[in-house]
Amino acid sequence: MSEKVEASSTGYDEHHGITMTHHTHDFLENEKTEVYDHTSDLAASLDGRPPSMHDGTKRGLSARHIQMISLGGAIGTGLFLTIGTSIADAGPAGALIAYLIIGSSVYCFMSCMGEMVSLLPVAGAFNHFAARFCDPALGFALGWNYWFSSVTIAAELAAAATIIRWWAYVMPDAAWAAIFLVIIVAVNCVGVRIYGEVEYWMCVLKIAIVLVFLIVSILVTSGAVGNEGVIGFKYWHDPGAFNGGAAGTISVLINAGFSFQGTEIVGITAGEAQNPSKTLPRAIRNVFWRIVLFYIFTIFMLGLCVAYNDPDLNNATGDATTAAFTLVFQQAGIAAGADVVNVVILTSVVSAANSDLYTCSRTLLGLSRDGLAPKVFMKTNRFGAPYVGVLVSSIVGFACVFVSIYSAEVAFGWFLSIAAITDFISWWGITFVFLRFRRAYVKQGRSVDKLPYKSWGYPFVPLYANVICLFVLFGQGYTAFTPTFDVKLFFENYIGLAPFFILLIGYKLIKKSKWVPMHECDFDTGCVSLREMEMEDDEEANKPMWKKVLHFIT
Repeated sequence: MSEKVEASSTGYDEHHGITMTHHTHDFLENEKTEVYDHTSDLAASLDGRPPSMHDGTKRGLSARHIQMISLGGAIGTGLFLTIGTSIADAGPAGALIAYLIIGSSVYCFMSCMGEMVSLLPVAGAFNHFAARFCDPALGFALGWNYWFSSVTIAAELAAAATIIRWWAYVMPDAAWAAIFLVIIVAVNCVGVRIYGEVEYWMCVLKIAIVLVFLIVSILVTSGAVGNEGVIGFKYWHDPGAFNGGAAGTISVLINAGFSFQGTEIVGITAGEAQNPSKTLPRAIRNVFWRIVLFYIFTIFMLGLCVAYNDPDLNNATGDATTAAFTLVFQQAGIAAGADVVNVVILTSVVSAANSDLYTCSRTLLGLSRDGLAPKVFMKTNRFGAPYVGVLVSSIVGFACVFVSIYSAEVAFGWFLSIAAITDFISWWGITFVFLRFRRAYVKQGRSVDKLPYKSWGYPFVPLYANVICLFVLFGQGYTAFTPTFDVKLFFENYIGLAPFFILLIGYKLIKKSKWVPMHECDFDTGCVSLREMEMEDDEEANKPMWKKVLHFIT
């Protein structure tokens, strides 16, 4: 069968469960491609007309929004509050190695995700692809697991209460959490363009403080400011470059992972991005430079400026007074450093909570469209916002805050460990699904050279990221086994894995879903067509010069 696909078709797979509406895409006209029955079985729970990949939502995120979200969206409490702890636990060289390992794997999985979302910019992103190209059970488990990690809105709201209390006690933590929750719910219910604009300016502030820190740290370590003279690599020699050897480096991999949490949000925005075949590849390419500048260079400079045995580096108080950035500002003689850092940290946690709520609601929307969540989560308001998902996620998040509100610091630490584990599961899932995606794409006779964005280094890049994620997931709890086995510590270290496996096995047993054969994998529904890409090229070429310059700067 080698005839060209014509017309649109709707299919329900009797074995796999995904509802799809199929469309003709003219970028296949000059390519001899076998046509398969791309029907799948993920929506046995859906009745009536199957939903489109974009029903209800609006493509309101411009290139400017996507670029800035990709640059600053993941900069948050992980970088500002816990980066010092990483150096204290592993030493400057050990922490740098840990961040290089995690940063390289993050770039690899983002490259993999970029190829998929550039071709298929749909809501739900990687959990949708898991159900579409692998098994609905995997999509179900990854989607709900990611929703659980996104509900760390509780951690961000709890942290916001802690930060404000550092200045003065004005009202209970629950009141502050409620105020911030109302704000971010409003932002997420009035349209994705407003969300994009709010995130844009918050990201600008976060990027600005990181750049200021880097400049100040260079001045401090070179002796241009402060009273310590030239520091250079002094602290790498005394007290040393490593603390705890290899074990110390391994121990901070989870902290490093938490610092990168949220990187994958670029993929979540695919379903609401304007000109996705252009803006998403650009954003993915920027990930490399963001990792190098905002994470690797930052932790390197911090390791030069502060000794790992500095008693304040661990940030035991959890506030801006002993945050690593503040210590460097104090060395430079900037008395207001703690206040400045506290303002930026507050902005960061509010931004993170805003993004968490966004990803929560879009994940539920994608799961609902795939028949893996109640249909009520598909409801959107006139602004294109999935308001039911926003409200449900916010209620659950606030309930988590309220339960733990007796001590916001304790809540933040608890959610930190759970969130980091679930994120590594999601990152593992992205690389695993991508391996299947590329194999099926080639097996169906399609040319990878015609993809809007082609991930480099296949298959070594996804395999590398996959192995790193597995190593962290199963190796991070090694302390439970030495010097003697500690049952309590074992469950504390590995409890984050339980929800994923319960969801995966439970769905398989109840729904009896089957693996999607590669020749049935659907690459047409929601696909970016050649005509759309040409229109985006024309729009780009016809931009006034001032807009091109502004785009380059931003």
